[in-house]
Amino acid sequence: MTFGQFLLVAVLAVPALGAVAVAATPGDRAGRLVGTVAAALTLLAALPLVGGDHGWARYGPAPAVRPWQEVDLPWVPGLDLRFHLGVDGISWPLVVLTGLLTLLCCGYTLWRVPPGGGSGRALVALLLVVEVGILGTFLALDLVLFFLFFEVVLLPMYAIIAGWGGDDRRRAARKFALYTLFGSVLLLVGVYLVVAAAGTADLVTLTGGAGLSQGTQLAAFSLLALAFAVKSPLWPLHSWLPDAHTQAPTVGSVILAGVLLKMGTYGLIRVAVGVAPEGARWAAPVLGVLAVAAILVGGLVCLAQDELKRLIAYSSVGHMGFVLLGVATLTATGLQAALIGNIAHGVLTGLLFFLAGAIKDRTHTGSLAELSGLRETAPRLAGLLGFAAIASLGLPGLAGFWGEAFAVVAAVRRGGGLWTTLAVLAALGGALTAAYLLRLLRRVTHGRPSPAVRPIAPALAGAELTAWAPLVLLALAVGLAPTLVLSYAAGPVDALLGVLK
Repeated sequence: MTFGQFLLVAVLAVPALGAVAVAATPGDRAGRLVGTVAAALTLLAALPLVGGDHGWARYGPAPAVRPWQEVDLPWVPGLDLRFHLGVDGISWPLVVLTGLLTLLCCGYTLWRVPPGGGSGRALVALLLVVEVGILGTFLALDLVLFFLFFEVVLLPMYAIIAGWGGDDRRRAARKFALYTLFGSVLLLVGVYLVVAAAGTADLVTLTGGAGLSQGTQLAAFSLLALAFAVKSPLWPLHSWLPDAHTQAPTVGSVILAGVLLKMGTYGLIRVAVGVAPEGARWAAPVLGVLAVAAILVGGLVCLAQDELKRLIAYSSVGHMGFVLLGVATLTATGLQAALIGNIAHGVLTGLLFFLAGAIKDRTHTGSLAELSGLRETAPRLAGLLGFAAIASLGLPGLAGFWGEAFAVVAAVRRGGGLWTTLAVLAALGGALTAAYLLRLLRRVTHGRPSPAVRPIAPALAGAELTAWAPLVLLALAVGLAPTLVLSYAAGPVDALLGVLK
C-alpha cells in the first residue's frame, strides 16, 4: 500500500474509529476533545491527497475519471462489487471542505453544547459518523458503495436535529428523513437499473455511458437526477430544507448547508451526468428551467422572511440553483462554476449559520423585527455578519462571485433563446439575492438596539473566533484566487466533457 492509499483509507477510518472512541470515553468533555482530535487528524490526512500533476490533457478523453490516489480491493466477489475509492480534482476540494467544517463544528462543541436530550459527547460522535458518510460519498468509485455511503448520513443527521434542535425539532427531523428516504428509493432503483444493464458498478468504467442504450440512459438519468435533486435541494423538492435548518442546532446547520447539500450536486455531476450523458443532454433544458425557478423562488421567499435562520436556509435554495444551472449547461464553464459555487456556498453559508447561531444564543430570538441595532452593541459580530452577507450576495473579490457569475456566463454561451432567457432570469435572481441580504443587514445591524439586542456584550469568545476565522480567510482566498479550486478541477472537467460529446 502506498502512502497515498494509506491516507485515502485513513480519511474514512479515522472519523469512524473516532466516533467509537468518543462513545467509549467516560467523560463528556473528554469525549468531545477526543472527537475534535479525530476530526483534526482526518483533515490532516485529506490535505496531502492532492495530486501533483494537473496536466490531464495528456490523458485524453478516456477514461474520464483518473484519480490521483486510488484503492481498489475485492469487496463482494460473487457480485463483482469492489471497495473502490479514489480522489481527483472534482472531489478533493469537497473532501477538504468536509474535513474543515467537521473540525470547526467539533471544536465549537468544546465551548458550547446546544441544549437538548443528549450529551455533547453523543453529538460529536454523530458528527463524525455524518463525516464518514459524506467523505465516503465523495470518494466512492463503485456505484453500490456510493449508495451505501450516501445513506449513512440519514440516521445520524436525523438524530442531531431531533436531539439538539429547536422546539419543533422532531417534526423537522421527520420531514428531513421522509424526503431523504424518498430520494434514496429513487437512487436505489437508478443504481440497480445501471448496474443490471451495464454488468458493472465501477464508476470509472460507467462514465461516458458504458454502452448503455439511449432508453436506459434516459430512465437512469431521470431517477438519479430526481434523487440528487432532493438532496441539492432543487425546487420544488426543497421544502424539507428550511424546517431542518431552522430547527437544527448551529453545528447541525453548518454541516447540513456546508457539505451535506453538496452530496446532491456532486452526485449529479459524477454519477447522473457521467453515467447517463445522453439522458443529461435530453433533460438539460428541464434542469435549467428548474434551477432558475429555484433561484427566483428562493430570492422572493427570502424577501418575505422574518426569521434569521429560515432566511439563510431559503437563500441556500437560490444559491444551489446557480450551481444546478451551471451543471445544466453541460459546458466546461458551467461545470467549473458549479464546482467553485459548491465550495463558496459551503464556506459562506457555514459562516452565516455560525453567526446566526451566535446571535440567537445571545438574544434568544431569531425574529428580524427583534434584532435591530446589532452594530451598536456588538459591532464585531455585526461586522462579521456584514462581511458574510456581502460575500454571499456575490461581491467581486469574494468567494460568492465566481460561481454565480459564471453560471450565467455559461448559460449565455450555451446560446439559443431558452438559455439566454434563463441567463437573464438568473441574473435577475442575483439582484434579488443582493436585495434580501441588504434587507437582512438593514433589519439586524442598523437602527436603535431592540430590547433583545441591548444587553449583548461586544466581546466575542475565543472559540467563536477560532471557528469563524478559517471561513473568513477562505472566503477571501477563494474570491481573490479562484484558481485554488479551478486549477484542480480543470482537467477532470475537460475529460468528463470529452466522453459526453
